[in-house]
Amino acid sequence: MNLLAFDTSTDTLSIAVQHGDGVWQHQGPGGAQASAALIPTVRGLMAQAGLSFDTLDAVVFGRGPGSFTGLRTACAVAQGLAFGAKGGQGVPVLPVDTLLAVAEEARQQHGCTQVVAVLDARMDEVYHAHCEWLPAEARWHADEDFGLGAPESVQPPTGWTVAGNARAPYGDRLAPTAPHVTALPTATALLRLAPALIAAGQAVAANEALPRYIRDKVAQTTAERAALRAAQAAATH
Repeated sequence: MNLLAFDTSTDTLSIAVQHGDGVWQHQGPGGAQASAALIPTVRGLMAQAGLSFDTLDAVVFGRGPGSFTGLRTACAVAQGLAFGAKGGQGVPVLPVDTLLAVAEEARQQHGCTQVVAVLDARMDEVYHAHCEWLPAEARWHADEDFGLGAPESVQPPTGWTVAGNARAPYGDRLAPTAPHVTALPTATALLRLAPALIAAGQAVAANEALPRYIRDKVAQTTAERAALRAAQAAATH
């Protein structure tokens, strides 16, 4: 398949292109730079791969959870590129859960098959989901409802590995007795997940592609943050 995949849900910008059996990839600074760098980098990477938008089969993006701005950026770019592909006839878009991509990256890099995928949600919280690899079906089974809570709320079953990017900011507050590996929702992980998800009918028309938000609000006001700290302090005394 000829696929373009990218993820801007974290502070890392990850892009990959699959042209037949070949894969070309880019990884660099994301965050505030992602919106400006994404499209030029996509064009450059596709040129390296000898792939045009007229020969794409689908556009794949990390739909979340993650940075609100990053998710909106990825979704908008995926929609725009998909709409314009094949001379305006368009191609499908495959939105992929970022926590599933974290689990897949942990499997690829570290051989993990029972994973609690965790991403830093900022505001002293993490996104998390239990993901288990089903070898007979060559696919992941994950929690239908992803969690959002304090690092201490993550309770891995015995023998499961915590994978993601939240260990560095939260240290031993996050599952201190469990094994940990660092893993991000890379574009190459999205590419590996894509064939099974497309076969399962999860690709959609560009106008139906949406981010996956877990937290209802983008940011709290100063007063809300102060009230939250006061409530937390009251609860511990």
